[in-house]
Amino acid sequence: MEDYKELVAAAISAREMAYTPYSKFGVGAALLTKSGKIYKGCNIENATYTPTNCAERTAFFKAVSEGETEFRCIAIVGGKNGGSISELCPPCGVCRQVMMEFCDPESFKIILGKSPDQWEVYTLKELLPLGFSRANLGDKHD
Repeated sequence: MEDYKELVAAAISAREMAYTPYSKFGVGAALLTKSGKIYKGCNIENATYTPTNCAERTAFFKAVSEGETEFRCIAIVGGKNGGSISELCPPCGVCRQVMMEFCDPESFKIILGKSPDQWEVYTLKELLPLGFSRANLGDKHD
């Protein structure tokens, strides 16, 4: 089993930057590219709610905007601001769909952390068993 300690620690660090004046629920994500670079993201809320962006998508969009499109895994942590992380924080459906756009569901790992020493690992396929991808469009769109 791969050691995800550094990645979970990076997600915890990213959570400290979360902008969550409404929900008071901060989420951090750390996305590892196939080239070995880590992109961090936090959730960013908005008073009208719809423009809110999740931590996972923030990390993905930062990476893609820098030219990265191949990913190995992502660590995600979340919880009420000011409190310790006591529960796992799985990605929402929209974030799972963004992962589906860029990642192989069979091999891409999602690490749900509580601490740098405590986490659970899932594949994208386990969390999104019938995900919609470019294959559903009938051509490769390359």
